Amino acid sequence: MNTSALSVSHLSRPSVLWASGLGLGFLPKAPGTWGSIGAVLIWWFFLAELSWLIQLAICSGYFLSGWWASHQVCNDFAIADAPQIVADEVVGMWLACLLLPKVWWLIFLAFVLFRVLDIVKPGPIGWLDKNIKSSLGVMLDDVVAGVSGGCVLYFSFLLLQRSGYVPLT
Repeated sequence: MNTSALSVSHLSRPSVLWASGLGLGFLPKAPGTWGSIGAVLIWWFFLAELSWLIQLAICSGYFLSGWWASHQVCNDFAIADAPQIVADEVVGMWLACLLLPKVWWLIFLAFVLFRVLDIVKPGPIGWLDKNIKSSLGVMLDDVVAGVSGGCVLYFSFLLLQRSGYVPLT
């Protein structure tokens, strides 16, 4: 199928369903934000209590399957990237939360920081976005944004917690 019009009607295709974060990418206005919100909810209710190693394995599996699905969608619809593809936001958001405790305000900060990094694309995030034009590039800039945001919050949290300034509620 060589059409550049990716639409909700294509959700019956497994690659479109997966790449769009089970359809979240088709929600109106700011599909990346919807994908990130969906990722936070999945993390909060299903992944947060798992060890970081299991979470990392799940992130790796979703990265690989999201890369595959994005590749399929980009090839099938002759597009480089589409706003409906939010598998990258899902894996990036999960990576941002990976080492953080399940504390609502900290996860909210992870969400905000990840979205800012994903939108502004500073440093290597922007370089990846501009220079790797493939389904791998679609995924990688969000992976780096998620890891960067997660590391900033994790080490800030540790520092503040050891100083006695961080409440856990």
